[in-house]
Amino acid sequence: MKTQALTPRVSIQTFDFDLSTEVAALRAQDPRVGAVCSFIGTVRDRTAGTTGSISSMELEHYPGMTEKSIEAMIDAALERFDLYGARVIHRVGLLQPLDQIVLVVVTSAHRGESFQACEFLMDYLKTQAPFWKKEQSPEGARWVDARVSDDAALAGWGITASN
Repeated sequence: MKTQALTPRVSIQTFDFDLSTEVAALRAQDPRVGAVCSFIGTVRDRTAGTTGSISSMELEHYPGMTEKSIEAMIDAALERFDLYGARVIHRVGLLQPLDQIVLVVVTSAHRGESFQACEFLMDYLKTQAPFWKKEQSPEGARWVDARVSDDAALAGWGITASN
């Protein structure tokens, strides 16, 4: 098996995460690792379609279903890229601007595989993971719709979004 055995590959949680801790756990003294690539997404203070700022974002998910979906995404990445490990953390609940919302970390022998796999996983997460986001602004609350650009990014990998 190409991926790590001790660190869980997927965590859905309300509490924050620490990049250094997660990278150290994923590397876990693996001397084969020559590259680590990570992506952290944060809550912005504004979004398209609103005139004011975003005061908060609330994320919902279906426990069990969400983890299974993300595990399948990681399996797809492992089939496409020569990876040693992958870790995805996604937060749920009420978040504020500047809060960390998602972390993707991958390890491999070389940077190209890591960069590609990290981008692939984020493109997949943005379109296929069963999360529902509601933004709160001075104009009121609104559910966030999928973006056409996210579907196009996924299509670049030869995958059609199943929204």
